[in-house]
Amino acid sequence: MDESDHGTEQQVIHEAGFWRDNGWTARVIKNEDDDGWAVAMTPDGQVEPALVGPWTMGRDKKNPKPLDTSAFNTLVKTAAEFVRRHEQQLHAALHKQIDISCHAGRVSVTLDIEPDEENPSAVLRATDASDEVLGEARVSPGFRLTRASAEAWAEAGFSAQAVR
Repeated sequence: MDESDHGTEQQVIHEAGFWRDNGWTARVIKNEDDDGWAVAMTPDGQVEPALVGPWTMGRDKKNPKPLDTSAFNTLVKTAAEFVRRHEQQLHAALHKQIDISCHAGRVSVTLDIEPDEENPSAVLRATDASDEVLGEARVSPGFRLTRASAEAWAEAGFSAQAVR
């Protein structure tokens, strides 16, 4: 069991090729693609790096440049932004919304996909301007929510059978 299993802060380490601080670990590694170096940024509690990028050679053009406070802070900012963008893209892929006009007025139709390796599912939901649910149906995670499919569902009275 390591320190993260106990919910305590990771030990701060500042070494030339390994820094752990501020919720992140930076490790300078040999770049597998060429003769240079790379730096792997791993958030505390994770096994795999969130971001691996090129790292600067030192003055001897052989060994990596040592990590320092400024470089580490820049790497943390870059890696955190990368993780944030990835989470936004994942959210956008799993949660879609289309607004339509129909007999019920302005309606918001959403598709929420629940990813699961064994049994993925999705829920299609229509709500009016006051967030009252007009219809809800379980659909395939591969269901394509388009303006046309949302309007067809509205014309069918938001019936669960109309989207199966």
